[in-house]
Amino acid sequence: MNLVKRHYSNTDQLFKDLLGGTQYIQKTVPAVNIKETEQFFALELVAPGFKKEDFNIEVDDKLLTISSEVKKETTEAEAEVKFTKREFVKASFKRSFTLPDTINEQEINAAYQDGILKVTLPKKEVSQQNTKRLIEIS
Repeated sequence: MNLVKRHYSNTDQLFKDLLGGTQYIQKTVPAVNIKETEQFFALELVAPGFKKEDFNIEVDDKLLTISSEVKKETTEAEAEVKFTKREFVKASFKRSFTLPDTINEQEINAAYQDGILKVTLPKKEVSQQNTKRLIEIS
């Protein structure tokens, strides 16, 4: 039996996924990619078949939560259809991420296009006064 160890990057540590990490993604939980640049983090959540109105994105006390609740309403015509196999399922989900202190929460924005929800998390500007410096003793 082979054991596979997961090596966490700085991004994995900054965005601690409350669902136990990306290694335990369930079928009903959309996959997420997180990219980092000098100016921002970009979170991409794959969710085909949704509309932008289906998503709810909240930030509360350094916790970013992305969710969607699907209400199943069967019409009379759909009730008569018998599936031999059904894999296209639009399901409710909820993903939460702990944000690092470097994120400017007031400037977070999101866009949904081609089945991918993109959330841009801009970083705060770091002032020169907060940089580390060595002080000589006289």
